[in-house]
Amino acid sequence: MTGVTFSLRGTGIGLPGRRVSSVSLDREIGKTEGWLEENCGVRERYVCGAEAQDELAATAAREAIAEANIQAANIDLLIFASAIPKHSIPATSPLIARHLGIPNGACATLDVNSTCLSFLSGFDVATAMIAAGRYKCALVVSSEIASRALPWRTDPATAGLFGDGAAAAVLTAPEANHASRIRAILFETYHDGYEACQLAAGGTAIDFHKEPARFAAGSFFQMSGRELFKLTAGKFPEYVDRVLAAAKWTHEDVDLVVPHQASPLALAHLVKRCGFARDRVVDIVASHGNQVAASIPSALHFARRQGLINRGSRVLLLGTSAGVSFGGIAIEI
Repeated sequence: MTGVTFSLRGTGIGLPGRRVSSVSLDREIGKTEGWLEENCGVRERYVCGAEAQDELAATAAREAIAEANIQAANIDLLIFASAIPKHSIPATSPLIARHLGIPNGACATLDVNSTCLSFLSGFDVATAMIAAGRYKCALVVSSEIASRALPWRTDPATAGLFGDGAAAAVLTAPEANHASRIRAILFETYHDGYEACQLAAGGTAIDFHKEPARFAAGSFFQMSGRELFKLTAGKFPEYVDRVLAAAKWTHEDVDLVVPHQASPLALAHLVKRCGFARDRVVDIVASHGNQVAASIPSALHFARRQGLINRGSRVLLLGTSAGVSFGGIAIEI
């Protein structure tokens, strides 16, 4: 739905207390100092200890709510937009509403999962619902603990890409001093890459009671980086052109690109192949790692805090996800 107007009232992040350097991980996995950063490009990342996923989400949400200058009770739609929930059942969103003190029955809650694109999907749902007049104030929050399922023994270069964290945004019906406009939204899926990125256990594919060993093996993240890169390298630049065409923008019209922080290599490819100047692409992956669905809203929050986004800025939110899908939202802030 293009042409939709809304207000981005606030953003926030929630980070674990522990920051882990690649050098310290080199020692833990028996590699020479510098091996991990050289092979994955990430210098450090935040890693959960005692922190729970829903607690990180609530921390990010509270910061976004505070900036929005509203009460949690004003939220009438809460969307938890993440790749992995706290439990298979029930959804995680009601628990976040409880953490925030939203009264029983005061808001609708739902979970949205399109892996790394979950925040963009949740953003799309929230703004469409607001435009339809169904809701007035939406909270979209992503929270991920990627560190729980990383293949350190079999694929440390992939494991080293990821970090934990949460980020949130408060969206409302447009107000005079806060009105933003969506110029284009485009999602595309290339299911030929479905098997390239998987966490096989936890769903219905493997019956733990019948195949516990297979279930345990499937509890570790698996990714074919070469296959994913081949697919995205061949298709993503043209996809970006389609998003820009839908927005009636040129590359030069874009003030800032806020991309999924997949990897340093992926961001370098975005700059090189998609026609954007490096200083217009938000890049926090070396210091935060790939935070899965939380990476785009974390990068958005960083950009706003650094003054990179101002009234009238033309901002392009872009990402890829397992499956394989591409997603983009063009916004005039």
